Amino acid sequence: MRPSILVVDDQTSIRHFLARTLEEEDFEVRSAATGQRALELCREALPDIVLLDLKLPDKSGTQVLEEVKRIAQEITVIMITAHGDVESAVEAMKLGAFDYIGKPLNIDQLLISIRKAMDSQRLWMEISHWRRQHHKQYDLDLVVGESERMRRMFAIAEQVARSNTTSVLVEGESGTGKELIAHVIHNLSPRKDQAFLDLNCASLPEELLESELFGHERGAFTDAKAMKKGLLELADGGTLFLDEVGEMPLAIQAKLLRVLERMTFKRVGGTKDIRVDVRIVSATNRDLQAAVSASLFRDDLYYRLKVVPIEIPPLRDRGDDILLLAKHFMHEFNRAFGKSFSALSPETEGALLRYPWPGNVRELRNTIERAILLEDGECLEPEHLALSPCNAPERTSLVSDLDRVLSGQFPTDGLDFEDLLREVEKQIILRASDATGWNQTRTSLLLGMNRDKLRYRMKLYDLTRDHSGATHDPARK
Repeated sequence: MRPSILVVDDQTSIRHFLARTLEEEDFEVRSAATGQRALELCREALPDIVLLDLKLPDKSGTQVLEEVKRIAQEITVIMITAHGDVESAVEAMKLGAFDYIGKPLNIDQLLISIRKAMDSQRLWMEISHWRRQHHKQYDLDLVVGESERMRRMFAIAEQVARSNTTSVLVEGESGTGKELIAHVIHNLSPRKDQAFLDLNCASLPEELLESELFGHERGAFTDAKAMKKGLLELADGGTLFLDEVGEMPLAIQAKLLRVLERMTFKRVGGTKDIRVDVRIVSATNRDLQAAVSASLFRDDLYYRLKVVPIEIPPLRDRGDDILLLAKHFMHEFNRAFGKSFSALSPETEGALLRYPWPGNVRELRNTIERAILLEDGECLEPEHLALSPCNAPERTSLVSDLDRVLSGQFPTDGLDFEDLLREVEKQIILRASDATGWNQTRTSLLLGMNRDKLRYRMKLYDLTRDHSGATHDPARK
């Protein structure tokens, strides 16, 4: 079946020109001179792509765009703009347009945009199919959404998957779904029928990490009673996912760099070079650039890993994805717990959108699960979620957790180690800044870190001092 395009423009000459040109490119083309007619045609048969002029006689292009998206979110819209309408085109992009093309039309540029739009649609169809097939094993709802940032991120992921690149760096906060993106890259690539293996670089001491990664020969060390293949060798032809790569010891970083450059390595205790063809997807929620500045991470490895970076946005920056995910989780846990919640109240939607979600999608899922399990009714209310400022997680209480842990008293239900470390780091920076009158140069000297790293940390935790001289920490409520 030929891809279908709906051309919406009040100028007859442009409609006829685009129809003739696109039909020659093997597209099925329909056209409309008004916004109302365009919407009628969309309801009759969904087009793959809509080429939409910003200036129409009965409606604005942005109004038609919003209504098209309400008819079917998957329709891709490319705006056609006159000279001087760039600001309106940018606004349309925020409302969900895929791209915009200026007048007079450059047909080559237009065709490139259309092809990119078709590729983007194909990606989403493949992800949707893959999600249905593998939902129980890998919950892709943690990462899939409708926001423009997620669409761009997945477009990059698709390009990486199809390419021959052997090194990918996935960056994002804890809970955003970095491992799941690694699975997406693997399953959309020609390597999908080969192995996908993973290794957490922070979970093993240096000697065991080296052995797990490269393997070892018999007798290489005391307990090496037999030869063992490492994950690099076992993943040959497939994908190796290295989580928390920023925690990798410097000595192993040097060996990993050689693998990325030459695709060869030696087992521990071995003398023979082993050649592999493996894609290495690394992930981190740490600032590798700051680690390089602090001499904790090799700069040559950093630049080799960052050739193709993929950044997963935090949930708080994904807009209405928050509500889409919340509703999905609500229906999922309705089925799991035999409940009948059917809607989020307007107050709940507002609370969900205002909450900063430090734990990202993982925290949202846990919040909805707890609410559905403990509450009854048809509409989720804010009090079911406990997200009001007085009930939001008290971050400074984590410092008390540290005091208890150091004295050997661990919570019976465990603690969040990463959150604890982040909170301790934030409190130290706050107190050092107060001690120096918020002079960044003196604070960096006091903490023994360079100024760039201090600035990055202050931006990460949103630590500022307002004009009255009071410290501003969003977590102190």
